[in-house]
Amino acid sequence: MRDTWPLLKDHDFPTIRRDRVNTLQLNLGYLCNIACLHCHVAAGPNRKELMDLDTMQVALQFAEHFGVRTLDLTGGSPEMNPHFRCLVEQARKLGMHVMDRLNPTIMEEPGYEWVGEFLASHRIEAVASLPCYSRDNVDAQRGNGVFEASIKALQRLNELGYGAPDSGLVLNLVYNPLGPALPPPQQALEADYKRFLFEQFGIRFNSLYTITNMPIKRFGAVLLAKGEFEDYMRLLKDAYQAANLKSVMCRDLISVDYQGYVYDCDFNQMLGLPQGGERRHLRELLDQDQVPKRIAVAGHCYGCTAGQGSSCGGALQE
Repeated sequence: MRDTWPLLKDHDFPTIRRDRVNTLQLNLGYLCNIACLHCHVAAGPNRKELMDLDTMQVALQFAEHFGVRTLDLTGGSPEMNPHFRCLVEQARKLGMHVMDRLNPTIMEEPGYEWVGEFLASHRIEAVASLPCYSRDNVDAQRGNGVFEASIKALQRLNELGYGAPDSGLVLNLVYNPLGPALPPPQQALEADYKRFLFEQFGIRFNSLYTITNMPIKRFGAVLLAKGEFEDYMRLLKDAYQAANLKSVMCRDLISVDYQGYVYDCDFNQMLGLPQGGERRHLRELLDQDQVPKRIAVAGHCYGCTAGQGSSCGGALQE
């Protein structure tokens, strides 16, 4: 694809290896009720790719086989997969901690009124995207009306106990920069988010995750169209911090696409860069003693090591 070749050729990112597998991240499909400019998956309402129930069963077998305790569900909007609830229920019966990377606007869509109550009843960690606390910036990045719908959904999650002290119902928010820039310091931005959202809307949450926009898929295509791709890559490389290498998410996570193929992270998945450079189905790993330690890297990996660092769990250092 036009937005992938600059990353996969002639990169000089350092070699890294996997330490362990603590988290199994499943992309349940690219179907989403909105289409965000920064989306590295290029998800949207017209996407048809969805993980089937058989692949989910293999994923749970993998988790049991390797003793993986955290299931990280992403998309698209994960809840739009018709087997979402079945998967969550089975994972919780196995004692797994489940995270749902929630597009909060889905809770305002007809037919998805069940989402908040379901997450709360199964004590699922909600990781909700809210790329800014400014209405104009959110709507510019995600579409008109997204900010208002997101606020209503977050208020509903609060009503269910999310974000309340000692409730055990964890609500984390995710910030992405509006354009080709690094996120600001996570700790200071989190304080701003908490103050503004509580004062204006009475919203409480646990933590804010700042995530660098990856120069791939929809965002990468925009950079190329505007002639900003090389400048953005230079920004990421100039901000490289070697100390971040020890904490990047691929060292204790594997990512699985909707068909069951295995990758070192969700970003590699979107580039078609398979785990360790060798295409494998999750099923092929069930008879092995350990997950392969080799990690495939390319130019976009500088997005995870720039500045404070960036991962699915936010900044790597304060």
